[in-house]
Amino acid sequence: MSTVTNVEEHIRQIWSGSAFMQLLKINIDEIHCGGATVSMPIDFDIHTNHWLGVHGGALAALADSVMGITGASVGEVVQTLSFNINFISNLPGTGTAIVASQIKHHGQTTMVITAEMTDEQHNLLATITTTMFIAGHFNEIPKEW
Repeated sequence: MSTVTNVEEHIRQIWSGSAFMQLLKINIDEIHCGGATVSMPIDFDIHTNHWLGVHGGALAALADSVMGITGASVGEVVQTLSFNINFISNLPGTGTAIVASQIKHHGQTTMVITAEMTDEQHNLLATITTTMFIAGHFNEIPKEW
């Protein structure tokens, strides 16, 4: 298979069929080689918990979503082995949660990715570290672009 010319658009197309991301209203904002940014506009009827804040599971799902996209940004199909999220603050059922990720280690079988989650005012909501298993390769996506 030949290398794609627009890697970001190709990755967006791969993820466009994710029913889970559509359900949670997760948007892919930006993809670059080795990282990505995704966001989730908070829908009070979908994302809040009984305390009227954003459910931690919704925020964790947002964080986990960016990890697969980050792996794809260097041509890897990744699966979560270990996921750690440190919640710092929360949103009151409104606004947007934004996660920006960066690969810290890219080995032959594993990848370590870190990320920070903020709100629209750049207030830190959470820090995230994951270890991903490299399960395969997107041969059409170059490791560097």
